[in-house]
Amino acid sequence: MAVEPESKLPGIGTTIFSVMTRKADERGAINLSQGFPDFPVPERLAALLEEAVREGHNQYAPMPGAPRLRRAVAEKIGSLYGTACDPETQVTVTSGATEALFDAVQAVVRPGDEVILFDPAYDAYEPAVTLAGGRAVRLPLTEPGFGIDWQRLEDALGERTRLVILNTPHNPAGAVLDRAALDRLAEALRPRSTLVLSDEVYEHIVLDGAHASVLQQPELAERAFVVSSFGKTFHCTGWKIGYCVAPPALTAELRKVHQFVTFATMHPAQVAFARFLEEHPEHYRELPAFYRRKRDRLAGHLEAAGFRLRPAAGTYFQLADYGELADEPDTLFAERLIDRAGVAAIPVSVFYRDPPPAQRLVRFCFAKRDATLDESGRRLQSLSA
Repeated sequence: MAVEPESKLPGIGTTIFSVMTRKADERGAINLSQGFPDFPVPERLAALLEEAVREGHNQYAPMPGAPRLRRAVAEKIGSLYGTACDPETQVTVTSGATEALFDAVQAVVRPGDEVILFDPAYDAYEPAVTLAGGRAVRLPLTEPGFGIDWQRLEDALGERTRLVILNTPHNPAGAVLDRAALDRLAEALRPRSTLVLSDEVYEHIVLDGAHASVLQQPELAERAFVVSSFGKTFHCTGWKIGYCVAPPALTAELRKVHQFVTFATMHPAQVAFARFLEEHPEHYRELPAFYRRKRDRLAGHLEAAGFRLRPAAGTYFQLADYGELADEPDTLFAERLIDRAGVAAIPVSVFYRDPPPAQRLVRFCFAKRDATLDESGRRLQSLSA
């Protein structure tokens, strides 16, 4: 007799990203939903990966990550943020940023703990909290700029608050926290032992202004896991390599989880990233200008099609208000967008526990070739025809 286990995640199905990508593939639509580039990785990085394979870096990497890569990460942090970072005790390489986020939550959240998330929230956060036995407390970001409601945060902080999860630059909103916001968070947490998990995977894709990392705020850095992604920075999301920077005591706890989740991460890619960081630090420094041009290119097409745009200060996503094109839930509009225009987007309501009923927003990814963005624009013109 078949046995049906009691689900530990009963409310979780296939992610919206997989769903929309599948529908785009089935219907021949341009996929501006899932966040991945459709252009190649840097040629030199691809060559370095091949070199690493041919040199024999094909067995397990050290559990915390290849030493050369951890040193390169520490040097990058020092160069960008003016912060000392010990690669031996503070940097851990993981199989994607999602693993780093999961490991951090499992390392410190216990049954009965509360974890504060800010809606709209990336969909990987709450399942990790649930699996750790914690309870997600979801606070809405303020409209229209998607900032933190400081009074609601103060009211939510309590004896059970174990962790606050930040995301800056923010997916899906494209909002960016500034140093003043980090200072205010530090002030709110000062009398407490609450920890911070800062998802900064788009740290190098800040299009307006500069990235303010939790690593630059001394009080927060002492109590924080800071997660980033090589895949986002180097156009290779399929390589699934990220890293976490944290104080030694938190790193030790994270590594206890990491060693029993993946143990080690793809070794030749780590070698390639280390060498590329050493050879071409200009790559991540030039990303803002590279993506700013793409954001503005897509923005022109979306506005011509009748969308009203929200500011996109960071990430490679653009939120678009379709209220002048249709008055229907975003899930229905996104479905119709595929059928009518042949373009796939993400309905923003899926990032909320309780989405605002009058909100009419979808998310487009502009990490695409110019030709892809232009063809998307041409197709979207049909919405206002």
